[in-house]
Amino acid sequence: MAPSGTSAASGGLPKASSAARVDWVDYAKGICIVMVVMMHSVLGVELAAGKTGFMHVLVAFAKPFRMPDFFLISGLFLSLVIDRDWRTYLDRKVVHFAYFYVVWVTIQFGFKAPAFAAETSWRDAGLLYLESFIEPFGTLWFIYLLPVFFVVTKLTRRIPAPAIWLVAAALETARVTTGWTAIDEFCARFVYFYSGYLFAPYVFALSDRARNHRALALAALAGWTMVNAGLVASGVSDWKLVSLLLGFAGACAIITIGTLLARAHRGNFLRFCGEHSIVIYLAFFLPMAATRTLLLRTGIIPDIGAVSLVVTIVGVIGALAIWQLALRLGGNFLFERPAAFRIAPKKAGPVLQAAE
Repeated sequence: MAPSGTSAASGGLPKASSAARVDWVDYAKGICIVMVVMMHSVLGVELAAGKTGFMHVLVAFAKPFRMPDFFLISGLFLSLVIDRDWRTYLDRKVVHFAYFYVVWVTIQFGFKAPAFAAETSWRDAGLLYLESFIEPFGTLWFIYLLPVFFVVTKLTRRIPAPAIWLVAAALETARVTTGWTAIDEFCARFVYFYSGYLFAPYVFALSDRARNHRALALAALAGWTMVNAGLVASGVSDWKLVSLLLGFAGACAIITIGTLLARAHRGNFLRFCGEHSIVIYLAFFLPMAATRTLLLRTGIIPDIGAVSLVVTIVGVIGALAIWQLALRLGGNFLFERPAAFRIAPKKAGPVLQAAE
């Protein structure tokens, strides 16, 4: 890892052949994945309890930028690998995520199927499972959509990038609503992923400036916090164009926060979460749901906000615990793709975030 947060490569991008990890990217991804778990935990608790708590304010504050930042970072290193041959590219960018989607949609469905069958029938439950391969199931829509973004970006490389970006921005602003998650989320999120790919050098330049001008970065973050909070509170954050601007502003803010944390060597747990964000994303649903059910049924914690906070913490830590337990019990296939499910040789050497 380069001390400055990037490697000495042209355009501010790390070289795939020499860089292992970029410090601030892991911090930013850690913040993102914790916010994702928090959103699902808080909204799930509040829905089950029929009332809201203090954590609802944090979820609302993060809504404009939570997923935009995650998708922007996911596209950040794409320029380093997009020229690979199609076989290798599809292995890393499609088969990789498809494998984990199939494994974990089956696991999630296994826990929920009895309830589905009780409401309808086992036949209908089986049909619902099959439908999950065209309509993303539960919390897994992110890794369902990423391969689509990777393929579309490679297929459209011959088209002028500004044209692609303008179309993507127009789709976000159009608020496409078909009822199909993959279509609607593609239209709402592709602009952020493509921006991560297209503007990666500028993102790294922003990180470098934040690292070198800490006071200015803190002042900018303070201003962003007030503006974002004010627009969310007033209901303006969901307006067309405003949501697009807040998505990018929030992504820049999280990148800045990640850079400052990396500079200060603080918040190492967030960095660890970022390094293993896919582990948390895949496994958090089980400890989250179990803890939510236990706390709400027992009433041991009366405050809904406190329940939401505990469920969020357990969701993150529980996912990491499941990962470690799986490794110790020979369940590596849950988090590591076996060779039998590869269509290209496994890459040797260090792994760069989002490049694989």
